[in-house]
Amino acid sequence: MTEVILKKQRPKHLALNEIRLPLPGIVSILHRVSGVGLFLMLPLLLSLFGSSVGSPESYASYKAVVGNPLVKLLLLGLLWAYMHHFCAGIRFLLLDMHKGIELAAARNSARLVLIVSLTLTVLLGVKLW
Repeated sequence: MTEVILKKQRPKHLALNEIRLPLPGIVSILHRVSGVGLFLMLPLLLSLFGSSVGSPESYASYKAVVGNPLVKLLLLGLLWAYMHHFCAGIRFLLLDMHKGIELAAARNSARLVLIVSLTLTVLLGVKLW
């Protein structure tokens, strides 16, 4: 008896640029990225907070640092990271309670997380800028 073994043609490398994630997958990855970003920027945020409440001289240096457009852009990115992480965290808590686990509801809640987090970022960014 001859045995015919069919080998699957599998790629030798994973082409990340060809993978198309569904929207809930993108929200999940952004939730992780925003959490890491917030954690890594914690020393910067604590130093900014410390300089803002220390003394009038340190507050003046705080205003000079935060007045820089690049720092404002960085803080706007951190604001989005916080808003997204917060909104996606609520979504994941609801999913853990088995609310909205159907495909359509999961897609809608992922879309809602993106819309709400971006809207809150724009509103608070305009208010703070």
